[in-house]
Amino acid sequence: MSNTALIRTNGRSAIGAAPPNARPSSERHATLEFADNALLPLLVGEHDRYLARIEQRCGVRIAARGNRISITGGAGGVDTAEAALRRMWQRLERGQPLGIGEVDAALALADASADAGTPRLPMGDLPAIRTRKGAIEPRTPAQTVYIDLLARHEMVFGVGPAGTGKTYLAVAQGVALLLAQKVDRIVLSRPAVEAGERLGFLPGDMKEKVDPYLRPLYDALHDMLPADQVARRIASGEIEIAPLAFMRGRTLHHSYCILDEAQNTTAAQMKMFLTRMGEGSRMVVTGDPTQVDLPAGTRSGLVEGLSILENVPGIGVCRFMEGDVVRHPLVARIVAAYARADEAAGGDGRRRTRERDGTGK
Repeated sequence: MSNTALIRTNGRSAIGAAPPNARPSSERHATLEFADNALLPLLVGEHDRYLARIEQRCGVRIAARGNRISITGGAGGVDTAEAALRRMWQRLERGQPLGIGEVDAALALADASADAGTPRLPMGDLPAIRTRKGAIEPRTPAQTVYIDLLARHEMVFGVGPAGTGKTYLAVAQGVALLLAQKVDRIVLSRPAVEAGERLGFLPGDMKEKVDPYLRPLYDALHDMLPADQVARRIASGEIEIAPLAFMRGRTLHHSYCILDEAQNTTAAQMKMFLTRMGEGSRMVVTGDPTQVDLPAGTRSGLVEGLSILENVPGIGVCRFMEGDVVRHPLVARIVAAYARADEAAGGDGRRRTRERDGTGK
């Protein structure tokens, strides 16, 4: 049971009548009272930095006195701040760490809950991926949908800008299923497409040449599993990391398969990968259609695949936006700036996008 007391809004109890000196309707006041004083320093952050973050994002004023935190401001800002603080408190009660990333995640989820099109799940019902390194929870509404799709569908497309967690969450789900023995192995693949660089000058054999393209998959794995276990499972074949070209002619049974950077597949490569699916297998396809590195005039297999398969029963599609970026805040601003530049380019910008994606005139 939560240690958070009832909230008093506009100077009154949630079930009482408003006092004569109630604040104007344009401004709201809410107070949260906490019973566990040991957790309060973790909730507010060093030098109240978490409260300052919430004030800045929500446009409210927050005061912490004793075991109470008071919030004053516009109705929407107060509601968002209040919901974010409740979510942060629940993390602390479960013994989970709280950092600035978790504060931003709580704010994003709380802010989006007011949107009519966003699923309004109780905080305790938000989906999570559980690995040996702890639970991985969604940080944006789109991630909430994505994690739910990964759990319920055998094939999922995750599409959107860099930094939205598409690949990271897909790898986490694969590791969770492998540890639970629900799949026999994880197969991670990427197309080795040169984005202006050349593979030929790289030293070593084929594996050493393509490993730099697959590095993000290794990085995600090392976040989920100890390094020695990753190496052991790769050596045993429980985890396979390979370029897309190595998938041809295979049938993958009881496997969890991820195709990353799928915007750089051709239409034939995409069809080839999707038809490798065997009994008891799951597939996740991730990519960003705005970052296609294929030769001019070549249609992206991801773009074509989505147009053909999006409404096929049993296939889940999650589309991320720049607001779902969970890396450094500048990343979201950079993505948004490029999107505005493309839009401002008008016809020329749209023509360049069509040529890049191979969609014709």
